Amino acid sequence: MKLLILLILFLLNINIISQDNHSLFSRILSKNVYDGHVNYKGILSGKSLDKYLEQLTNTNPDTIKNSNDRMAFWINAYNAYTLKAIVDNYPVESINDLHSGGLILGSIFSTTVWDKDFVIVNNEETSLNTIEHKILRKKFNEPRIHFAIVCASISCPPLRNEAFEGYKLEDQLTDQAQLFLNDETRNKFELESKEASISKIFDWFDEDFGDNDEKVFQFISKYVPDNISKSIKENVSDWDIDYLDYNWNLNE
Repeated sequence: MKLLILLILFLLNINIISQDNHSLFSRILSKNVYDGHVNYKGILSGKSLDKYLEQLTNTNPDTIKNSNDRMAFWINAYNAYTLKAIVDNYPVESINDLHSGGLILGSIFSTTVWDKDFVIVNNEETSLNTIEHKILRKKFNEPRIHFAIVCASISCPPLRNEAFEGYKLEDQLTDQAQLFLNDETRNKFELESKEASISKIFDWFDEDFGDNDEKVFQFISKYVPDNISKSIKENVSDWDIDYLDYNWNLNE
């Protein structure tokens, strides 16, 4: 009987740790993120981000059994190391200033900050691109991750002021999708003309959202106001897409 009680307490403790393992990151974000704008000076002046990154360094995500917990881990890792990239080079006007050769040449020759192996997880070096394309996109098949990971730019989805946690990840991802799609500075829908001016995220990652305009609209319809959603569902072929220019200025 005593052994059974100890086992139950042990399992409960594992669950608590699993749910609370990003609490330090939540404290950093709650203190330094306001409506998606980041106080990089505040993060730079403290040591908490380095402590959280040390936690990521010493964690083997393969031992995280729950899929939502693993996804939350990698989303937080991406966002935390993006913050590190900025504060380590602060002040900067744009994350594009950190690419060798600029955005265009850096993308061609894989010399962007996203290609650099400065991310350390489980004591192994990796890159932001590896997290995004080979882990999050490939292993989880969850298009809403594009509204959760942030590139430190104004046109990005807003950085959430709390860490992602597996036990509430579904609600967090839905909230991020709604926030992003209902922000008229990032996505705008004209009901009368049936014109959608949407983020280039839907263009860059079109295969994640359905690989054609109709499927993209079907995805969007789940997160926009009822009148827009109804029109899209009933007249999807009448709607046109235009992609907005991307503002890479720092989300400060």
